[in-house]
Amino acid sequence: MTHVQEGSFLTLHYRLSGPQGKVVIDTFEQGQPATLSLGAGELSPAIEQRLIGLEEGTTTVIDLAAGEAFGERQPEMVQWVARKLLNELGDPHEKYTAGDVVQFPTPDGLGQYAGSVVEVREDGAVLFDFNHPLAGQPVKFEVQLIGVL
Repeated sequence: MTHVQEGSFLTLHYRLSGPQGKVVIDTFEQGQPATLSLGAGELSPAIEQRLIGLEEGTTTVIDLAAGEAFGERQPEMVQWVARKLLNELGDPHEKYTAGDVVQFPTPDGLGQYAGSVVEVREDGAVLFDFNHPLAGQPVKFEVQLIGVL
């Protein structure tokens, strides 16, 4: 049987849940397995490390301690963004509300990162939390390895 190694190409079903079992991603429910390349950043490094050595066909549950999967929460990652900058980066008529997730371009323009809206001031400035939603929290990763290349 084939085992997961660094750089392996995987076909798998997985369910990622946070505290109190709140499901964040569930390919089992979607019916379509995910395909990804280990080491490409599609999963957190801590989850990838736990997959290494598993055999094709394995179904298992991986419990990660608070902060292990997506790091600790970092207070400096909660920042106010001026309305002027938001207008330059996107739709100037966009209305933001708490809980919205907004995509921002990386400085080099080649990628994106997300921030969730925490608060909106009357002057239009928006307080964003750029921490991963599961940062600082325990995570459960249920996986069924369908194929390993």
